[in-house]
Amino acid sequence: NHTTVVEFVLLGLTNSPNLETVLFLFLVIAYFLILLGNITVISITLVNNFLQTPMYYLLRNFALLEITFTSTFIPSTLYSLLTEKKIISLPGCFLQMLLFFYLGTCTFFHVATMSFDRYVAICHPLHYSTIMNNRFCLQLVLACWAVSFLLMFPPTIMIAQLPFCGPNVMNHFYCDASLLLQLSCTDTGFIEGLLLIVSIIIIPGTLIVTAVSYGCIIITILHIPSSTGRKKAFSTCSAHLMVVTIFYSTSIYRYIRPAQRGGQDSDKVLSFFFSVVTQMLNPYIYSLRNNQVRQALKESILK
Repeated sequence: NHTTVVEFVLLGLTNSPNLETVLFLFLVIAYFLILLGNITVISITLVNNFLQTPMYYLLRNFALLEITFTSTFIPSTLYSLLTEKKIISLPGCFLQMLLFFYLGTCTFFHVATMSFDRYVAICHPLHYSTIMNNRFCLQLVLACWAVSFLLMFPPTIMIAQLPFCGPNVMNHFYCDASLLLQLSCTDTGFIEGLLLIVSIIIIPGTLIVTAVSYGCIIITILHIPSSTGRKKAFSTCSAHLMVVTIFYSTSIYRYIRPAQRGGQDSDKVLSFFFSVVTQMLNPYIYSLRNNQVRQALKESILK
């Protein structure tokens, strides 16, 4: 009842007209690659019988998650760069915030789940089919979606109920929770503390699972007698670790610290890395570099 703000102004990625053109072209290419890569992964793992395994089931769900996650903000960012209309309505802002943080949280849990799947496959190959059966994989995916919702829904609803009396300008390219809290005309200390606790549970929590899984994988790889086998395994593992490192390091620095007053340009750069750059690399690092996927894709094209 105390809210007088009816819309928010998102300053976007940059104020430079020349740089806006470059960013628009980069985002168009990045979004196209994200859609192309993930739609290819979903299609090829659905139609090919040789890819009906737990690993590709998880990758297919991860690809669907990436499409929905990036679609929450990239189209609107492209529209603002093209038309220079940087305004978003109050309900639209809250909806974007909810979807962005819910799907982003789900991404962390999916990355941890896929790292656990690779740990079981490499470190316990004889028990892989028993442990990673269809029922367990479905339970893992459903748990990722459900736990993410339970963690992120309460604080985002609390933010949506805050009064906003002005100003209404955010130095960002999507509706960020920490900046929304700064714009509210009431005390937000409790919600800020709650968001920090939730962020610590999500980011370092899933990082521990991912780091332990890849640590065990590396130890197992070192015991492979064949140098060719070790080189091949390290090539795959190092590519995964590169993307995971970028994703987690930028996310931790962005969210596991007090928000900077008014928003900083560095925050936008960090957000751009973990929300666009890593999402663009994921389908090619996790799936399309795989020989089985490439062979299945080649056969499908020939057919």
